[in-house]
Amino acid sequence: MGKTLCISDLDGTLLGRDSRISDYSCRVINRLMEQGLQFTYATARAYPSSSKALKGLNPPILPVIVYNGAALCDGKSGKILAEVFLQQEEIASIRQFLSEREIYPLVYSRQGEKDSVRWLVGKENEGMRHYLQTRSGDPRLAGTSEEEELYGGRIFYVTCIGTREELLPVYEQFRSQYFYNCILQQELYREEYFCEIFPRKATKFEAVQWLRKWTGAERIIGFGDRINDLPLFEACDCCYAVSNAVEELKRIADGVIASNEEDGVARWLSEHAQELL
Repeated sequence: MGKTLCISDLDGTLLGRDSRISDYSCRVINRLMEQGLQFTYATARAYPSSSKALKGLNPPILPVIVYNGAALCDGKSGKILAEVFLQQEEIASIRQFLSEREIYPLVYSRQGEKDSVRWLVGKENEGMRHYLQTRSGDPRLAGTSEEEELYGGRIFYVTCIGTREELLPVYEQFRSQYFYNCILQQELYREEYFCEIFPRKATKFEAVQWLRKWTGAERIIGFGDRINDLPLFEACDCCYAVSNAVEELKRIADGVIASNEEDGVARWLSEHAQELL
């Protein structure tokens, strides 16, 4: 493997406002990968959703980071290579806290060998309905009328969608507890907020460390736009925020590049190809 590894976030970074990679970025990155660029991505998306958004881009030969670091997959086949799950007592604590406040989450779990995204039918709010509509046809979606079934299987990710005011107590409850990671951030291009709860070691930081060992990379360069990319930046030797990134990320970045709508990542890679290959 090459000495330098480049890792990009997807939504808001490599993907445009239409949640797709542009033809220009596809051409540039495909050409560079063919020349030997070591490139992969780190996203909150699942592998099938990532692959759909990256249509036209050659699948990375390296593992990809999905579910914000809860799993790593083979870049070509999507086969799970490493993953982290919540423990039963941790799930019970999440379930009790949310149920008492009548907050009904999306629960990501492994059912046998398949991923499942479950929710309570009839308890959807506007933000959840939008989430489900934009993922219509996703085979992971499985609504249920039973709370017991909602929290079944091996759970690795819980997402609450709502206003900042109703989700702030959830964030405050779980962000400081040792067993969890918790992120509260506004949805891209919309008003609602997402509060995401996952295992302590399910982070882009931990996943990048795994990739560093797997590839033997001596230098890792990261690209991102939102607060869930802070762990990615912390794990990288050099990091760049797109110009549309949140200020928290720009403050710790080594530089600010063109926005996602201007193909910032692809343009930076092209301009620095000589030192990357």
